Amino acid sequence: MTYRHTIRVRYGEVDLQQVVFNAHYLAYCDDAVDTWMRSVFSAGFEAHGWDFMLKKATVEWQSPARLQEVVDIDVGVARWGTTSFDVGLTGVVGERPVFTATITYVGVRWGTTEPVAVPGAVRAALGGPA
Repeated sequence: MTYRHTIRVRYGEVDLQQVVFNAHYLAYCDDAVDTWMRSVFSAGFEAHGWDFMLKKATVEWQSPARLQEVVDIDVGVARWGTTSFDVGLTGVVGERPVFTATITYVGVRWGTTEPVAVPGAVRAALGGPA
């Protein structure tokens, strides 16, 4: 299952080199994942008594995104664990690759930082095994 999120690069996101400042790519990824999750779970994933927290993130750049360019970000689960899962993200401007990222999330009980297994309904809704 893949979701596409679109972001237009804003003035405050570029640096003196006129390209997106590196830290903004993780903000783009966070926005893409949150928007994806909320599009899948109309009542919110919190309704399952579950939330998720970032454990690790890696970003690799292929080319710069510039002011006013539209970055399309494809999002999908790349790996399922018991309490954790990896989300793969690929950003492009048109056909030009811009970045790839892998974010490892850990499922937690809603309102806590206590690790908990990803609910079967959440896995199934995101295209994984229930």
